[in-house]
Amino acid sequence: MQSTVEQLEGNKVKVNVSVDEVAFDQDIEVAYRKLARQVRIPGFRPGKAPRRIIEAHLGEDGKRAARAQAIEDAVPKYLAEVVKQHDIDIIATPKVDHVHGAEDVSGPISFHCELEIRPVVSVAGYAGLRVELSSITSTEKEIDEVVDNERKRHGTLVDATRPIATGDQVTLDLSASRNGESVPGLNVEAWLYEVGRGWVAKGFDDELVGLSAGDEKTFTAVPNGNEDEADFSLKVVKVQELQLPETTDQWVSDTFGEFDTVAQWRSSIGDRMNESRLNQARNSVVDRVTDELAKLVDIDLPEAMVDGDLRSRVRNTVDTFQRQGIAIAQFLQITGQTEEQFIEQLREQSRKAVRVDLALRAIASDEQMEADDADVNVELERIAVRANVKVKRVRSLYEKNDAIGDLKAQIRKSKALEWLVRQVTYVDTEGKPIATDLLLDAGVDIDPTADTGASVNLGGESNTNEEATSTVDDDSPDE
Repeated sequence: MQSTVEQLEGNKVKVNVSVDEVAFDQDIEVAYRKLARQVRIPGFRPGKAPRRIIEAHLGEDGKRAARAQAIEDAVPKYLAEVVKQHDIDIIATPKVDHVHGAEDVSGPISFHCELEIRPVVSVAGYAGLRVELSSITSTEKEIDEVVDNERKRHGTLVDATRPIATGDQVTLDLSASRNGESVPGLNVEAWLYEVGRGWVAKGFDDELVGLSAGDEKTFTAVPNGNEDEADFSLKVVKVQELQLPETTDQWVSDTFGEFDTVAQWRSSIGDRMNESRLNQARNSVVDRVTDELAKLVDIDLPEAMVDGDLRSRVRNTVDTFQRQGIAIAQFLQITGQTEEQFIEQLREQSRKAVRVDLALRAIASDEQMEADDADVNVELERIAVRANVKVKRVRSLYEKNDAIGDLKAQIRKSKALEWLVRQVTYVDTEGKPIATDLLLDAGVDIDPTADTGASVNLGGESNTNEEATSTVDDDSPDE
């Protein structure tokens, strides 16, 4: 086999392949063995007739059938060899429209094919990336809110002799009807409600403010979750206000035990809030960094890459729902989405993943990051543990599908992301710096299966380099 590669405009190349008669005859021999299982020849069991007997039995038609079968089976094989030989990073399954020599009964064959390849981008400004995260330090106002909530939790309801004010607890007899028929869920007696919650209808709480115990009132309003007005009728049975305990050292000591003073309690609240916020910031680092990184890739994205990621994303999402016992139709109904909206939402995630994929590859090249055999061994062991199979099986599947190169590319992207998150300048929403060491002192969890474009796919076989891996089933026997 001989092959050449021509660079075309955009992210495409053209490969020209020619196979001499001697080499192609081996593929025809394989095709005849297939035909031998399909034709009945007296004196021979199915599949046992030699080629010369089949040729004599079928004549010219048999030769053409064997040649057509050989072309169907061998052309994808030759194309895969060319892709591997020239290290072509294709992003879509190629199609060969015509094979020269296919109409002949003997002789060589040749074909050409245009391949869509992954574009190589330049990412300017990645080393000076600035990422905004939520503040990791609580304010006195936020601590005050926690203190007030605790005081409310330990407060005491007492009858109020004044009119209703926002925040009061009121006991109501409530009814609502529309065209003379009761509105479900809005006909109750002795219902305890906190004024200001806005739970019933728009303007409902305003109707309550100023009323006193024993007052009755009728009005119209649109119940929450409805589009049509309803006629409301209510009677105020009781008005109560929440008396809050005074925040003293004695109250803190009696209520919480572990603190002797208000200052100690407030300090503990602040520490817990800060720790929680720091953990939240850490968990969002990769997502926020990749958000900003994706903005640096300003090209028309190859639809083949977006569609490929989208198919995988939809499949994984549906599989996740099924494992949880949720049908996708049920999920869409609960969330109020159409299929189109659901797909478009995932498509946006795919667009980001493609941008991040291209950017991380560019960074890995710029920073001369490589993946050696030791890196590959570590990653294969990680995959084996996750899939609960032996490393030997995982390696065999990757090698069978010529996917070790893809795995190395994924490792390089993970290295690029690990490097990048330590180069970024982090600030809070007010622009105050967040120390990188504090943010990342627990290490960076770079999950190669996350939306970094650095995914390790254990899905079905494919002819593309991007997906050239094979299934590792949980119940597959270990080798």
